[in-house]
Amino acid sequence: MTTNSAPATAVATAHGYPRQGRHRELKRAIEGYWKGAVTAEALLATAAELRRENWRQLAEAGLDELPTGDFSLYDHMLDTTVAVGAIPPRHRAAVAADGLAGYFAMARGTQQAPPLEMTKWFDTNYHYLVPELGPDTAFAADPAKAVGEYLEARSLGHTARPVLIGPVSYLLLAKPAPGVAEDFQPITLLDRLLPVYAELLAALKAAGAEWVQLDEPALVQDRTPAELNAAARAYRELGGSADRPKLLVASYFDRLGEALPVLAKAPVEGLALDFTGPAAGNLADLAAVGGLPGKRLVAGVIDGRNVWINDLERSLATLGTLLGLADRVDVAPSCSLLHVPIDATAEREIDPQIARWLAFAKQKAAEAALLARGLGQGVSAITAELAANRADLASRAASPITRDPAVRARAAAVAPADTRRAQPYAVRAEVQRARLGLPLLPTTTIGSFPQTAELRVARADLAAGRIDEAAYRERMAAEVREVIAYQEKAGLDVLVHGEPERNDMVQYFAEQLTGYLATRHGWVQSYGTRYVRPPVLAGDISRPQPMTVDWYRYAQGLTDRPVKGMLTGPVTMLAWSFVRDDQPAAETARQVALALRAEVADLEAAGAAVVQVDEPALRETLPLRAAGRPAYLAWATEAFRLATSGVRADTQIHTHMCYAEFGAIMTAIEQLDADVISLEATRSHMQVAGELAEAGYPREVGPGVWDIHSPRVPSTGEALALLRAGLAAIPAERLWVNPDCGLKTRGWPETRASLDSLVAAARQLRGELAL
Repeated sequence: MTTNSAPATAVATAHGYPRQGRHRELKRAIEGYWKGAVTAEALLATAAELRRENWRQLAEAGLDELPTGDFSLYDHMLDTTVAVGAIPPRHRAAVAADGLAGYFAMARGTQQAPPLEMTKWFDTNYHYLVPELGPDTAFAADPAKAVGEYLEARSLGHTARPVLIGPVSYLLLAKPAPGVAEDFQPITLLDRLLPVYAELLAALKAAGAEWVQLDEPALVQDRTPAELNAAARAYRELGGSADRPKLLVASYFDRLGEALPVLAKAPVEGLALDFTGPAAGNLADLAAVGGLPGKRLVAGVIDGRNVWINDLERSLATLGTLLGLADRVDVAPSCSLLHVPIDATAEREIDPQIARWLAFAKQKAAEAALLARGLGQGVSAITAELAANRADLASRAASPITRDPAVRARAAAVAPADTRRAQPYAVRAEVQRARLGLPLLPTTTIGSFPQTAELRVARADLAAGRIDEAAYRERMAAEVREVIAYQEKAGLDVLVHGEPERNDMVQYFAEQLTGYLATRHGWVQSYGTRYVRPPVLAGDISRPQPMTVDWYRYAQGLTDRPVKGMLTGPVTMLAWSFVRDDQPAAETARQVALALRAEVADLEAAGAAVVQVDEPALRETLPLRAAGRPAYLAWATEAFRLATSGVRADTQIHTHMCYAEFGAIMTAIEQLDADVISLEATRSHMQVAGELAEAGYPREVGPGVWDIHSPRVPSTGEALALLRAGLAAIPAERLWVNPDCGLKTRGWPETRASLDSLVAAARQLRGELAL
């Protein structure tokens, strides 16, 4: 049995831990369950074992108080929807018949019932399932998961703290259910939801929980006085109950701002605050409100979203200041460690000197424990560790990897004309249509086609040396031939080569650019069972040679129809990497944009009439507070234009975005100056088309008509209904027909059936419009 005891003066803790297991055991168990190859009992046993392993790792790292309830089979917001009984009506029968199958039906949908909408979790690359609420929503407490996992940890000898999404954030992150008026505000349900939270808290207290953490990250965003009053009312009511544990209200990702005095005055026993990155302002804000007398402060002084080692001396200085602002100061990463890989020591192929600069989840937990020891016992207790940390930080700062004079000279030489197309859109559109000769409502896909087991085996065989590079390329070429032939037969108008050779839309490019490091085991959850390995942006970026031109040239040589060159944009290359923390992001983005600009030029020279530069992360990286957005959008849109503005007028530039709320960036979308943009629109019922029309967007648009994150195959009628909704907002001559996103995660049978529906819908509408 693993035990952990808290020191007298400072506790080390965390908000959460990666769920997947060292070898992504959870992904394999869940996907096996979906296929019928793994029983529900076996899946739940795997999940329980992974929870035990997570707690063991955290305890061995030195944490004194462990989080429970953060573990999820799919998404913690979906878990909260179950815990408060807010099951959408279309899924209630499935949940009642089989709780586990119904849970996944809400996440993935069925042929009978579409899934919940999915969108980005604040400014991270994690996706959550959006609660659907309305005036008739009835809540009911279901504490089984929260209580069960707390008791599991207690039975293993751990001091545990259950973690729940707080009621205010749950409602602020929800949306009106389908059929409910768009102006309905879920926060109006707060008085109905609070008794349910009181029941959950009472159940946890009855189970023995001393503390419960309620996460309120939505309060770090700009909030109206009414929303702040709702937060005050929520915690006045929950805090005023006698039948509850001690409450720790947590926020992360940015400053609490106007919400800080609200929570500081609330009758709760503690706050957990982020003191890293943009949230560093919490320190001055906390002093300005007079601190937290009589309360516990869990200080997030370790960046829980990036992979660089902590500056321990700087963090100790922050902690020392905080000692005078709260009754008790404990130490934690800034947010859940869900956003970083598990263990940096698994990366044995990275240069050992560079590896010493990295800290993944396990190392960050150890940093929290070390800082808690230094805070509680004095700096002399960790003298050797501080010296080693100081040396590692100096090594990184002085390394030639981090600075390339040639790259910096090119970036400094960029002129305003380099970030503007030579011709306005109206001129470009005319010559592009003449060159491409596309029909009304042209059909295309976003880029990738299914990454089959055979493709993954070929990639593994190459890595293991079982096949050579020539054999691997022939296998990829065979796949490209098959994908091109299929698209021609299916009737698609603008084709893609399918990207069989690409392991990931960021990693593939990062492995060919200087300044990036690739990991082998650095998996991070994006959504559900979808995991990615974000590369590490360690130094200045340059492109030694073309990255995609050979594959483009090969694919275009197989067909007379236009094939898109496919690239990932500079903002997404940053957002889906672990970015440098030693220089402004704008500088790094400019370096990446220059590398991509050279690639776009080479694709155009090879004959590409269409080049797509995807920026799905433009919205997710938007600062959470409005004050920081203009500066971000200025450098982000400039970086995209720098990458794409060197082409001729008749070369059509596409971009793509997915699974985000686009309303806040409509002006920026226009400032990208792309000729065509494709966007996720299915789960949001074509909402983005109306938003674009309302904003007066003048360019061509492809709002998605097939939700590729669900196994559902849309009928022609469903695609037609969405297209007609799109046509109500966007003129036919500017409307494209495409899926929501790339098809990498889908199987071939559903891909063929769904694209048949998509093409048939486009053809039917063309006929109707011709009449």
